[in-house]
Amino acid sequence: MTRSRRSQIQREAAQIRMRGQRRQHGTAHIASTIRDALGEVNALEAWRFALGWSRAQTVAQIAGLYRADGLLPPGLSEPMLCRWEHDGSERPGPEYTVMLCRAYGASPEQLGLVRGLAPHTDALFGRAVIRYGRPEMTAYPNGSWEGMEPMTTAAGLPAVRESLHLTLLADPQGSVGTAELVEAAVEHYALNYSKHPPQILFDEVRQVRQLLTPVLQAGPGASYGADIQRQVGWLSALLGNLAFHLDDLTGARTHLSAAAAWGERTGDVRLAAWAWGAHSMVARTTGRYDTALAHAERGARLAPSGLVRAQLHAWALLPALARLQRADDADQALRTALSELEADPSGTAPGRFGFDEPELNLHQAEAHLALGRHQQARARAEASAASCPAGTGGWTAATLVLAQAEAVDSPQDAVQRALHVLDRVPAARLRSTARTRLHDLARVLPAVPGSELTERLRTLPTAIDHHGHAL
Repeated sequence: MTRSRRSQIQREAAQIRMRGQRRQHGTAHIASTIRDALGEVNALEAWRFALGWSRAQTVAQIAGLYRADGLLPPGLSEPMLCRWEHDGSERPGPEYTVMLCRAYGASPEQLGLVRGLAPHTDALFGRAVIRYGRPEMTAYPNGSWEGMEPMTTAAGLPAVRESLHLTLLADPQGSVGTAELVEAAVEHYALNYSKHPPQILFDEVRQVRQLLTPVLQAGPGASYGADIQRQVGWLSALLGNLAFHLDDLTGARTHLSAAAAWGERTGDVRLAAWAWGAHSMVARTTGRYDTALAHAERGARLAPSGLVRAQLHAWALLPALARLQRADDADQALRTALSELEADPSGTAPGRFGFDEPELNLHQAEAHLALGRHQQARARAEASAASCPAGTGGWTAATLVLAQAEAVDSPQDAVQRALHVLDRVPAARLRSTARTRLHDLARVLPAVPGSELTERLRTLPTAIDHHGHAL
């Protein structure tokens, strides 16, 4: 098959998918329509087209399923998937068949993967709940769990606040135990940051910080006073980050300034450095790149060596320099980040205040994009997206940066990625950064009046309305 015919098939399949979605057809119906219209497309490829996924996205989704099961991702690659789609003699083994069905939300029959399956595969499918993108509910015998709500982190949020409230009722002036409890609460919010809509987490963190106001008014006094002050600074940092993701940029600057002040007052240089890095992020969003660089440099000077310094160079300095088109300086900032990360004994750390490989790849991708290095941006964004669970904030950011990098050479792929994000992530969970990337992408794509992406963005509800109400 010629390359031009392959491109034509991809375009026609995308059009069939969009028509099917407008008519509210399911994935199975759309895949069947694609096969009827395009005789060269087999069932496995038709389902991928019906979902609007590239092969890289399928590979990333399957890797995410393995991670969710507590397993290391296998060596699945795009060429392997390509052979399964186009070479009649190539078929995935039983395990890959199960994972493809889970990812696509289809049965082996629907994907054309029944031939060659071993007898034990039926038992394997009996244990695999194929409900991709939906909660997987466990069936309990005799209805023993009927009517019971499983514990979730959403239910756990107010419980953390209530525990602190009860502790303060017993000891309004605070105690060593109070300081430890507040530190645990900050860790809980930081580690579970991406599991909650920003406005819900903002309200919880704000109420916890408010509970500590009487303790601060009582004065530092005892040795634990400085510990509580430091945790108030970290709560302020969380509020600043959450306000930023709710597109409240002036509020974000206020909270981050409070975080930096508490960090400097208590001698917590890690907190102060992080707060100035976040200040740089906010300034970049408003196009104040010189200010962003000044904030980033201030944070980098404060940052202790290792992980924190690596984060400040990759998250704050690198993108600010790239936006200013200072390519050599940006490359040096990246080299510093990599060397600091390599020298850190722990290597990476989870959570909102941590730093890891997917985040590093994301910042590299955005810097390459700003510098016009689209191929490098695509590679780093793909690596970042493949390392994040689908639907999370990190996955959304990386997928949209990848779409931005594809917009010039592969606009239809870019559109499909954006639509996939809108299908996968509820509006209440779309951060302001994701919304900005979506609108930036729509502006650089060829203007098509009435296109699906344009219409979806036009009707996308705002995170906070004009009356101050959140979604």
